Amino acid sequence: MTSTASSTDTRQEQPPQDQQPSWQQRLRRFGYTARSGGDVRDRLVPPYTKPSGRLWTALGAPPALGERITRWSGWGGPLLVTLLAGVLRFWDLGSPKKVIFDETYYAKDAWALVRRGFEVNWDKAADKQILSSGGDVPVPIEAAYVVHPPVGKYVIGLGELMFGFDPFGWRFMTALLGTLSVLMLCRIGRRLFRSTFLGCLAGALMAVDGLHFVMSRTALLDGVLMFFVVAAFGCLVVDRDRARERLAAALPVDAGGRTLPDAHVAESARLGLRPWRLAAGLMLGLAFATKWNGLYIMAAFCVMAVLWDVGARRTAGAHRPVRAVVRRDLGWAFLSTVPVAVATYLASWTGWFLSPDDGSGGYYRDWAATDGKDSAWSWLFPDAWRSFWHYENQVYEFHVGLSSPHTYESNPWSWIVAGRPVSFDYDSPAPGTGGCPADAAEKCAREVLALGTPLLWWVGCFALLYVLWRWFFRRDWRAGAIACGVVAGYLPWFFYQERTIFYFYSVVFLPFLCLAVAMLLGALIGPPRAGETRRVAGATAAGVLTLLIAWNFIYFWPVYTGQAIPIDDWRARMWLDTWV
Repeated sequence: MTSTASSTDTRQEQPPQDQQPSWQQRLRRFGYTARSGGDVRDRLVPPYTKPSGRLWTALGAPPALGERITRWSGWGGPLLVTLLAGVLRFWDLGSPKKVIFDETYYAKDAWALVRRGFEVNWDKAADKQILSSGGDVPVPIEAAYVVHPPVGKYVIGLGELMFGFDPFGWRFMTALLGTLSVLMLCRIGRRLFRSTFLGCLAGALMAVDGLHFVMSRTALLDGVLMFFVVAAFGCLVVDRDRARERLAAALPVDAGGRTLPDAHVAESARLGLRPWRLAAGLMLGLAFATKWNGLYIMAAFCVMAVLWDVGARRTAGAHRPVRAVVRRDLGWAFLSTVPVAVATYLASWTGWFLSPDDGSGGYYRDWAATDGKDSAWSWLFPDAWRSFWHYENQVYEFHVGLSSPHTYESNPWSWIVAGRPVSFDYDSPAPGTGGCPADAAEKCAREVLALGTPLLWWVGCFALLYVLWRWFFRRDWRAGAIACGVVAGYLPWFFYQERTIFYFYSVVFLPFLCLAVAMLLGALIGPPRAGETRRVAGATAAGVLTLLIAWNFIYFWPVYTGQAIPIDDWRARMWLDTWV
């Protein structure tokens, strides 16, 4: 039943040993081997690992039932993992029944957007009024200066329109997207590793990660951004398979039915319309229109997709794959992503553009007609666009210069080891109140702590090293894709180390960390061709490690959900001084 990361070795895109350049020869000492010969179609689109039926036989299931379960496991497994993630995330979603951390901004901005089309200034007492009245409060008129694009707030506002202007309403959509992101990761991992087991394992790891869990239950933008990033990555992975299938179909076939490489076809074949790449452009635009760091991710993913095209044409037999991609693919790759993403970003500001420009509309909507009326560009661009450009410029300067000290700010160097989590809410109820046991010796602690499941993140550090080794020395494209996702979501923050930034921003690259851990565990289990003793020992070790990660999540459950626990129990969970 179990299949591993090594079960389908995808080091297909290499020339035969006798034609290898010197760098490939040097990599052989680190375990690099180049595949040659065989059916080119299997190298372009490797088949999925066929699960073994031994498990169902051992459980006494009839062969027909076991075969049916195996056939449906590609969707059945991910849906079961998603069901678990959904139950965890929607359980008591409205608790704590208060405005926690930056919900004070995004919940109200979302309500204003879906009601007026732009953000407004709220009274300082608005949070209490909203909670006490069940959300029955008037929306102010004065526009507010905000520094994040509107899509994430529109998403939050959709939940408020459906379920009300209250904690459950403004958390509903982040919980839904968090749950769906688990489903997407299961399916992406399955396609990436050609293994249903490893795909479900990656999704299950994210389902029991504390940071993903807390962000799915809080109305912040980063969980929404993470969803669109995972969706874009998934679209590109599907596009990769579809394009390679078309390329394989265009190649000649010998008398035995084996697909052969052909330089002319590989360099001249047109791959036609690529709707999944258009979908990726849309998702990247929605990511960018949620938070600006989506721009870095878009750039990294676009480069990755082009390199995949180069690899596909090289595998198909192209002598000059880079030139072939530049001539046949690069232009359409650009048009399918960047213009689509930019158009999506601009469309997200429709509410602001449609608001009045007489001072009663969105912030800076009237700038071109007032402070900017003497601009040198007033003859060329309409007032609405000049006002919009001024607004974007002011937001950029704010983001670059933000350095207001905060208790829970952290340096990105500490993120990968969960060095400085963020306390979203903390309370100290007295014995007999707020869920604190009446016989407690002292006050209890009730906290919502944005902390990744520690053991998962610490194993993730080793998994990232393994992924980098496998990509660099084994030339495994899957490892490169995972590394690209981590780098795109993580590395840009190192350019802003003086800026006020927080650990929970790392939820954007968390899905790729889970993929890395799944790949490491798959390697630990070993390939199907390994001996039974090796496989049993590896599976036992991987299973124990997975169960320990799950236990770690359960142990920290009270500080993820804001449950009142004795203060000594809370202290026992503060493993590092920097967590307090």
